[in-house]
Amino acid sequence: MSVITKKIGKGEYAYLAVREGKKVVHKYLGPVDSPEVQKKLAEKKETAVVPERFRALFWDTNIDAIHLKRNARYIIERVLEFGELDALEWMQRVYPTQIIIDVLSVSRSISERSRNFWEIWFGVKHA
Repeated sequence: MSVITKKIGKGEYAYLAVREGKKVVHKYLGPVDSPEVQKKLAEKKETAVVPERFRALFWDTNIDAIHLKRNARYIIERVLEFGELDALEWMQRVYPTQIIIDVLSVSRSISERSRNFWEIWFGVKHA
C-alpha cells in the first residue's frame, strides 16, 4: 500500500495504491492541499520508517539503517520489551497483530515479565 499523487490540470490529487490480487487499484483520497489528505499522507510517511522519537529504543543500532520489513522481528521485540504506549500504537499501524503475536510467541529476547503482560494484552494463551 502506498500513496501516489497525480497532477491533473492545475490541481494535484492523492490516491492510495492498493494491491488486490494481481491488480493495483487506486483509491481517491482527495486534493493534496486538503487537511484530511495531509493528515493521511503524514500517517503514511510515519509508517515507512522508524520515527525519530523512538531512537531510544534502538540505542545500539543506526536507526536510519533499520528496514521495516527485513528487521520486523527486531523492531517488534524492542517495542514489546522497552516501548511505551505511543510506540505500541505506531507498531500496530505498521505490522498486523498476528505478526506481533507470532514474534511474541517465538522470541527469546522478550523477558518473561513482558511476555506475560503482552499475552494478556493481546488475549493470547501461553503456549
